[in-house]
Amino acid sequence: MIDSTTSLEMARQALNESPIYDLRNIVVEEAGQNLLLSGRVESFYHKQLAQELIRHMVGQVRVINSISVD
Repeated sequence: MIDSTTSLEMARQALNESPIYDLRNIVVEEAGQNLLLSGRVESFYHKQLAQELIRHMVGQVRVINSISVD
């Protein structure tokens, strides 16, 4: 388990408060020492935006982006 209780909560909160509706539906889960992003968005831009938003917030925690693009 990573020091992700706060990282996980911060990631979920950041996505839920995003002005971009697509990002509010992203699921964030703990996967060992990593955070796993999953769900669907309408563009590769939103996929990358979600990843970078979370990566910037959680610092040393690895972010695995499994978001699908419709």
